[in-house]
Amino acid sequence: MKLSRRQSFKALAAGSVAAALAAPAIAQENIEWKMVTSWPKNLPGPGVTAELLAETITKLSGGRLSVRVFAAGELVPPLEVFSAVSNGTAEMAHTAPLFWAGKFPAAPIFTAAPFGLVPLEHLTWIKKGGGQALWDEMYAPAGIKPFMAGNTGYQMGGWYKNEIKSVEDFKGLKIRMPGLGGLVVQKLGAVPVGLAPGEIFTSLQTGVIDATEFLGPFSDSAMGFQKIAKNYYFPGFHEPNGSGEALVSISALESLPVDLREIVEKACEWVNMVSLADAEWENAAALERLQANDGVNLRQFPDDVIAAAKIATAEVMAELSAKDDLTARVVASYSGASKHLGKWSDVSVKAFLQARG
Repeated sequence: MKLSRRQSFKALAAGSVAAALAAPAIAQENIEWKMVTSWPKNLPGPGVTAELLAETITKLSGGRLSVRVFAAGELVPPLEVFSAVSNGTAEMAHTAPLFWAGKFPAAPIFTAAPFGLVPLEHLTWIKKGGGQALWDEMYAPAGIKPFMAGNTGYQMGGWYKNEIKSVEDFKGLKIRMPGLGGLVVQKLGAVPVGLAPGEIFTSLQTGVIDATEFLGPFSDSAMGFQKIAKNYYFPGFHEPNGSGEALVSISALESLPVDLREIVEKACEWVNMVSLADAEWENAAALERLQANDGVNLRQFPDDVIAAAKIATAEVMAELSAKDDLTARVVASYSGASKHLGKWSDVSVKAFLQARG
């Protein structure tokens, strides 16, 4: 039976936060938080997830903690939301760790690493493999507590104006690819270009870039990339997962009553789960539409591209480990989780999908 959103809210409240909601309220004053985001307003995928997170916190708290969303550029630029939470301009943000490589070299790993953990594995690393503690340690000096609060699932390899026939075609290619994937394709000869999501379409249209990756078919098609580039590549080796994050001011969080703190945490967990389910369902439908209605050519990266990218990834991760102690510990933890979980994934998920055909 499919639950309505209202029924889902009731189920969540009755479950993990029931005790908190049932407790006598210590203070009845209404608190308002500002949430800044890195996404265009209501962008299918992460933009909608940000709105859902704010709505969930507000409703579960009975309005005692209301969250007002400011989309990219409405209060601060999309790539300044981390600073906005750190300096107190906003109490929270919805964004992605891959944007903060300039502040913390290992931050992109908390979104994804090339040839790394897939969504369930990534969740397991964060929850059971020590990932959350390292993430907390990384952001703590900025006064920020991170939560997983959205996942766009497996990523596609990107949109290319020209066909990629071999690794040689990456030489001189200007591609929007942030995070560690950008460092990998740079080793293949490409020129990675950093752009906020709202700047990608115009840059692709005007020739500032020759190619772009973003998320999966659902969000990508909403951005309109299929109108400009017709070659859509897979697999998304650069980002096998799409974890977003809620950044919450530690001081703002600690000033809340205990029940409201728990509501913030549990709302992030619920939205993280719901967004991944939405992404998987909508990506499947969107991929069919792109091929049937928009003349998109679904193409697989050539074998020599994958082989070269694997070699480049090993180099990137080794170079990353040499940055500083915390970065080295994040890389070691992530790599260890990949080895530990990979053995099980091979005999469970991989073997089953091969058998299923």
